[in-house]
Amino acid sequence: MAERDSGDLYGDAHVESYRETGGEYGHLWRGAPTLLLTTKGAKSGKERTMALIYGRSGDDYLVVASKGGYAKDPGWLHNLRAHPDTEVQIGGRRLRVRAREATAEERERLWPAAAEYNPHWARYRERTTREIPFVLLESR
Repeated sequence: MAERDSGDLYGDAHVESYRETGGEYGHLWRGAPTLLLTTKGAKSGKERTMALIYGRSGDDYLVVASKGGYAKDPGWLHNLRAHPDTEVQIGGRRLRVRAREATAEERERLWPAAAEYNPHWARYRERTTREIPFVLLESR
């Protein structure tokens, strides 16, 4: 079956549809590929799953902690800093990964490709004074 764009979904509804269909409905969001990232709460220990646009860097998956260009990092980044070993779902595949923030040099090298995956990231970069972290999800 062909993948369907799920641009009308947000938050929990996106995650639920993605899981139920093995990514058939949910992997593409407004034309951009998404993955499901599960994090463990830094304080609570509670697992949370969110859909994030991703790109690739070699064998690794790349997510950008843009939070729409807001002044603070997203909560999922805080959780990954505390618990970097986690799981992602890409389409119907679940993978165990270890998250690490890209170095400044890697981030600069990856910006052009990231802007192709999601043109909004370039605008978010202009909207904020914080350095937007890039997170590489490396297979374990």
